[in-house]
Amino acid sequence: RWLFDQAVCTLYAFCGVLFGLSSLASLTVLSTVCCLKVCYPAYGRCCALSAPRTTLEQSHLGYVPAQQLRRWLKRWEERESYGPEPYGTACCITWEPSSTEATLYILALFVFCYLLPCLLMLLSYALILWTVWASRRALRQH
Repeated sequence: RWLFDQAVCTLYAFCGVLFGLSSLASLTVLSTVCCLKVCYPAYGRCCALSAPRTTLEQSHLGYVPAQQLRRWLKRWEERESYGPEPYGTACCITWEPSSTEATLYILALFVFCYLLPCLLMLLSYALILWTVWASRRALRQH
């Protein structure tokens, strides 16, 4: 049985999903940047931290993610409710399995927040390994 009240359950489940998705997004960005730097050095320069940015770029880089997060949180609050898992040791999202909208939302969340980032990471690291293998092979031939 869940030991805390509904507010703690909601916070626990929301943070679990939010931090899980954000850490997966961070790993995806990291692998993509590494791939650009190793495999495509000319394009990898766009990710340099020392690149000068205009005020418009700086404000845009902070504004757009903040607006997206605000919209996502609003949709999140409207669609999901939280409750204890069957064993009562943690809280998670309580989905309505009969709703078509909930099913489509779960499917979109799976595809865009899990499957595509994982495939992008696999592709990035495969390209890095292939580049290292090809450069090592080229060095052996010379």
